Amino acid sequence: MALSKQYLKDLVYQVNGASIEIHKALGPGLLESVYHRCMAHELSLRGISFKSELGLAVNYKDIQIDTLLRCDFLIEDTLVVELKAVETIMPIHIAQILTYMKLLKKPMGLMLNFNCSHMYSEGQKTYVNELYQELF
Repeated sequence: MALSKQYLKDLVYQVNGASIEIHKALGPGLLESVYHRCMAHELSLRGISFKSELGLAVNYKDIQIDTLLRCDFLIEDTLVVELKAVETIMPIHIAQILTYMKLLKKPMGLMLNFNCSHMYSEGQKTYVNELYQELF
């Protein structure tokens, strides 16, 4: 299947559904690592392919530099997902997901913050970049 805006929208819907399921069961207040393990399990149960804790390298002046950067999830090799369990999403968190999208050359990212009272209305936000604009 060719990558499209509709495909990404459907994928975000599925991942949001998984996060809502986790949030209903556990609620807010746990460490991000707990939600991370639960998300990996929930995605597996739903048959959604993913890479977890994907290491990112940085290309700088014609060399590849290994870093300690880790993308929480790369879903279906197309959607960058970052998990948080914080009181407030800060500008640095947004910069992080946008940078990961750029480094991975992916058009869309999804930030999930489990430290909220309602996942759908408060805990999720999507981000797009110039690659998204090129999709049909």
